[in-house]
Amino acid sequence: MTTIGILGGMSWESTALYYRLANELVRERRGGLASADLLVRSLDFETVRTLQLEDRWDDAAALLRREGLALQGAGAGVVLLATNYMHKAAVPLEEALDVPFLHLADVVAAAAHGVGAGVVGLLGAGGTMREDFYADRLARSDLRVLVPDAPQVERVDRAVFDELCRGVLSRTTRADLRSVVAGLVARGARAVALACTELELLLGPEDADVPLLPSARLHVEAALGAVGRG
Repeated sequence: MTTIGILGGMSWESTALYYRLANELVRERRGGLASADLLVRSLDFETVRTLQLEDRWDDAAALLRREGLALQGAGAGVVLLATNYMHKAAVPLEEALDVPFLHLADVVAAAAHGVGAGVVGLLGAGGTMREDFYADRLARSDLRVLVPDAPQVERVDRAVFDELCRGVLSRTTRADLRSVVAGLVARGARAVALACTELELLLGPEDADVPLLPSARLHVEAALGAVGRG
């Protein structure tokens, strides 16, 4: 089995989800005591979050490039960056690697087309929703992207960084997020991307009238598909 490299820790709550999903899916497919062949590099999120808040994206990009190349050097045959928002700084990493890099937005776009959704709601960290880097990548796949209004963007961002990244799962927040999702659906979204890997810790298929696209699960499934073809 080709080794999957996971660059995570942003936050470790969702990186733990990646680890669990990869092993569960391999066990389901192969049975017995089978588990995933993984290399996991878990960064200190406090350091990364400081780079985000101080708008030091060149430094963030250099960090991702260095750590991703370290995974490749250690034997990873495919590399995943286990965070949607940090894909803002992923281009230098993507360009530097000699092994496949599975961009999360491309994985989400493929899933949207898989459920026949040409219009996709985008839910994630505030920067993922406010800025163009993620929506533009989705648009390259012929998707129309809808984002929540400004107050809802702030509410979702607080839910991510103040709660989910800290392991706090609140029924009140779940209800708030379901309302944001419903608003995107009312505006025409035919699927909603959970473009923050922590969001699927709180939201599931039962929380929307359209397909929710869980980015972490989709990312792991895509990686296992890629190594299965290799």
